[in-house]
Amino acid sequence: MSDGKKGITYADAGVDIDAGNALVDRIKPAAKRTTRPGVMSGLGGFGALFDLKDAGYLDPVLVAATDGVGTKLRIAIDTGNVATIGIDLVAMCVNDLVCQGAEPLFFLDYFATGKLATEQAATIIEGIAEGCVQSGCALIGGETAEMPGMYHAGDFDLAGFAVGAMERGEDLPKGVSEGDVLLGLGSNGVHSNGYSLVRKLVEISGLGWDADCPWGEGTLGAALLAPTRLYVRQALDAVRAGGVHALAHITGGGLTENLPRVLPEGMGATIDLGAWQLPGVFGWLQQVGGIAEGEMLKTFNCGIGMILVVEPARAEALAALLREAGEEVCTLGTVTGGEGVSYTGALK
Repeated sequence: MSDGKKGITYADAGVDIDAGNALVDRIKPAAKRTTRPGVMSGLGGFGALFDLKDAGYLDPVLVAATDGVGTKLRIAIDTGNVATIGIDLVAMCVNDLVCQGAEPLFFLDYFATGKLATEQAATIIEGIAEGCVQSGCALIGGETAEMPGMYHAGDFDLAGFAVGAMERGEDLPKGVSEGDVLLGLGSNGVHSNGYSLVRKLVEISGLGWDADCPWGEGTLGAALLAPTRLYVRQALDAVRAGGVHALAHITGGGLTENLPRVLPEGMGATIDLGAWQLPGVFGWLQQVGGIAEGEMLKTFNCGIGMILVVEPARAEALAALLREAGEEVCTLGTVTGGEGVSYTGALK
């Protein structure tokens, strides 16, 4: 029944359902790129289906992880450079999954904003798809939430959810022993942790995001948006080759807090800080803030994004395998008796 008057619509309240539908259509090709064995449905349903048997698993154990990108988003928003922030989102989830010994199978994203800008959102989700392609998992669903009044103009937030699997009994860590060797894989900059401090230090420096990068090429903003490295395929190849007892993703808490998470009670580790070269970004951050070495080591990855704890007799072969896969590998130290991480040498 109608009196001929035009009533208020959802769009009048700031939510454009048509824009949301247009976004889904726009990102379908990106999602299709990520298809892998096990995927049973495309985007658009109320839920996403995945067949573990079709993915090759006989007696699987599922592993789940969720994460965000933190205040690195602020730099992406302020610079307008959102093309790679989706890779960060995927990496923060799947790099955690692989530490359990799991292969990432599928990924879902949550994108929330005050006013949906279709092109910007599509660019972000295409970055998520790229992260999924690089790590071998499928983007099978997600949620786009347009919430006027919840976010300032131009702001948005991201969260990711990854599910992986392993055959029963193949979970990590397992078999970590005193004398095991620590292999460090190089990071690609700050990755996605510590950005509240990073932004404070940039403020102290007086530089803008469009200033020349003090330690490399391009602008400061672009350098700080270098996407988090994905270690999934390389790490799984190493695990399947044999001799890997544990993996530690170096995120918030740095080397000091993350390595002990995969060590048995009563065991610690010694790391030689002279085993690798501190990347320029960390040297600049440390200099700007006069940051103590201990604070650097428990805040940032300091150039090491993933650590493999490996059997000593397999260390050389595994390092060679990882280098062939394109990783920068260094021998950091060993597992020791006594808890916690101790350091020798100095960051350089």
